[in-house]
Amino acid sequence: MGNLATPARRRLPRARPRPPPRQPQPALRPGTGRGVPGRQTDAALPENEHPDDLLSAGEVAEILGISTGTVRTYATSGHFSPGITIHGSRLWPRHEIHDRLHNAPGRGTGGGRRPGEPQGPRKTHPYAGDPRLHTARQALNTAPAGTPKGRLATELAATHGHTPRTWERLLTTAAEHPHNN
Repeated sequence: MGNLATPARRRLPRARPRPPPRQPQPALRPGTGRGVPGRQTDAALPENEHPDDLLSAGEVAEILGISTGTVRTYATSGHFSPGITIHGSRLWPRHEIHDRLHNAPGRGTGGGRRPGEPQGPRKTHPYAGDPRLHTARQALNTAPAGTPKGRLATELAATHGHTPRTWERLLTTAAEHPHNN
């Protein structure tokens, strides 16, 4: 019965004192590795930016003006390269990020409607050319007068598929445009 949590045991002092806090590591000095005195790195870090520098998600987000979550989403969805994974950290070369910044998709020549230019031809209504519209018109013409649209929509949904709400929209369009396609 040595490990029972009784009130008497709770009042007793701890068997072992807590260890003292760890001593802080020496600060990194230029040209040394991990604060170990006398250990030299291969080369001193360059002071200026290089196109092949690897950037973290936070640095990429700062350059592009987006959040780090968006950076990760863009990388996994293919909006830009997935990056290079080193020791579990995803990194991107600086030149790829600057290319993305200056040549973002949708910018430049072609693509998109120019300001002030009218849009292309519009449909007369959202269901123009929909074959279900003919079925909705037939249902409106053959239904007894005063039949609720909701009941017709439910019957059409059960017979032809789709949701009753879709058929309600089709019935409304058929009533508003009785002769258009």
